[in-house]
Amino acid sequence: MTLTKTGTSLFYFLSLAVALVSYRFLVAGVTVSMPAMVAHLTGRPWVLYAHIGFAPLALAILPFQFSTKLRMRRPALHRWLGRAYGLAIAISGVAGLIMGLTTQAGIAANWGFSLLAIVWLGVTGRAIWLAMTGQIDLHKRWMIRSAALTLAAVTLRIELPILAGIFGFETGYPIVAWTCWVPNIIAAEFWLRRSGT
Repeated sequence: MTLTKTGTSLFYFLSLAVALVSYRFLVAGVTVSMPAMVAHLTGRPWVLYAHIGFAPLALAILPFQFSTKLRMRRPALHRWLGRAYGLAIAISGVAGLIMGLTTQAGIAANWGFSLLAIVWLGVTGRAIWLAMTGQIDLHKRWMIRSAALTLAAVTLRIELPILAGIFGFETGYPIVAWTCWVPNIIAAEFWLRRSGT
């Protein structure tokens, strides 16, 4: 995957900034920092903490996995970071699926976030399996898809304030359950086809 210098810098900045900001609950608590998530604390707090604890880890690791220098100079580190990325997605994805299925934000949000979790788990699992079987070119293609889905955390945080401002939170949140990831995966497919990667 090749990006311009500006694109690469933006990729690193957004991934790391959103990952860092996502851990604000450690300082302020969920009630203050993530009021929309408080309902998930009732009866199954471990699900919420698994999701908000491990998803930012995957997001923080993501840009480093696309570093050609890291892959070439430190292949063992690339593999270990890949394992950590996969484990973080496995934990966060399963938790996200449970949250998606049980959210009280309506059926559109249920379906949007649940499908995101399923596709995220499946695509990332396929990417890891391809790496383990030595199919590196295909592994790279599937990692681009996984990255697009992991970056849903970024697009959600950009889109939600806009959609909530236009439609109100109750309408904007179910919309963002789809728009945070569907355009990302379409863009990834378009890029893969156009670049022939």
